[in-house]
Amino acid sequence: MRIGELAEATGTTTKTLRFYEASGLLPPAARTSAGYRDYGEDAVGRLDFIRRGRAAGLTLAQIRDILTVRDTGHAPCGHVRQLLAQQLDAIEAQLADLHALRATVAQLHGVATNAEPDTCPPEQVCRYL
Repeated sequence: MRIGELAEATGTTTKTLRFYEASGLLPPAARTSAGYRDYGEDAVGRLDFIRRGRAAGLTLAQIRDILTVRDTGHAPCGHVRQLLAQQLDAIEAQLADLHALRATVAQLHGVATNAEPDTCPPEQVCRYL
């Protein structure tokens, strides 16, 4: 299938497909006699894997590494499990940071709700922060 057909079938753009090919995420497509890219059906599955990897928060470099392992004939499942564990740890850390931020903002908002703006000293930008 040509690049436009693949883009439509996978909900992406031709620009993205060219980028993925240049980045090594998609193997170079065969070319028609007129020079058009001609992708096989396996490209659809590969693009679906890339989409799912991105949805899990993996970087394109991590996804490329996984695909490279698969392309050499090995199952990348152990590597994927390790990446997902790292991603889960990073998300847990982000959640902890967000909870701490929420507590700080809630405390500041509570102070701001009970104060009179007209009594703010002129030497301060804003006493709420």
